[in-house]
Amino acid sequence: MEQNAKIFVTGHQGMVGSAICNQLKKSGFDNLLVATRKQIDLTRQSIVEEFVKKESPDYMIIASAKVGGIHANSTYPAEFIRNNLQMTVNLIESARLANVKKLLFLGSSCIYPKMAKQPITEDSLLSGPLEQTNQWYAIAKISGIKLCQAFREQYNFNAIAAMPTNLYGPNDNFHNENSHVIPALINRFHKAKLNNDPHVLAWGSGSPRREFLHVEDLAKALIFLLENYEESIPINVGVGNDISIKELTELVAKTVGYKGKIEWDRTKQDGTPKKLLDVSRINKLGWKAKKSLEDGLAETYQWYCDKDNNIRRK
Repeated sequence: MEQNAKIFVTGHQGMVGSAICNQLKKSGFDNLLVATRKQIDLTRQSIVEEFVKKESPDYMIIASAKVGGIHANSTYPAEFIRNNLQMTVNLIESARLANVKKLLFLGSSCIYPKMAKQPITEDSLLSGPLEQTNQWYAIAKISGIKLCQAFREQYNFNAIAAMPTNLYGPNDNFHNENSHVIPALINRFHKAKLNNDPHVLAWGSGSPRREFLHVEDLAKALIFLLENYEESIPINVGVGNDISIKELTELVAKTVGYKGKIEWDRTKQDGTPKKLLDVSRINKLGWKAKKSLEDGLAETYQWYCDKDNNIRRK
């Protein structure tokens, strides 16, 4: 990409979008185009088309999405599929009409079947049933991938799709119920530490295994892919190893400094038993994740403590 290229990053205020913007600036790309929700409603086609046509970006990275954990997906199924479908279709179509040079669509590892062979390769897509707890979000993301492929085939539009594994880091959503596992655990253990609670309740059995990628590593990977990847098949982005939820929970407790007991609510759903991405394709291209989970958790917890004067760290 040219250093002076105008790059439109959607969702720039979220965890992923803000990390992408920060990394682009560090890499010398200063001509960034961003817009708040008040400036542009991404669920409205005419508004999106007018904005993209007027601004005429050279590149587009779609990092905007309605996201959440098992509880949020189960509680708001219509919003997860409707809002994500609307944003995805509007942005990709607007980019095509505005002759954007290249578009990168950010998917998710939840697009793969619940019982996919591990580690999960990119050709596992649509080879089996999805995990029911996040099917609405997954279907919207699968639609985005297929839209990129269809536009490439029919219109010769340069659109690629990256499938990141579970993400964490600064600017995440730390809500106790509507967030993903790492921010939810950080929030829960931190409050328990401050309140001297004798125990913390964790959801499920702790047996599922998950892979976690720091959002800074993801941002570097996406810039790498914009400059080095041109294929229609989506490409996985991950670290290549996983950890059980029980081990993760204990590691977060240690990072936060919580000394109490961890109890498990087995009435809560576990979700997919194992989800580990095969990252051999992106590794062969020359990119590998750098940040360890221990270092990433420590940095994320420090950010969580620093972001609000009302949050105290003992």
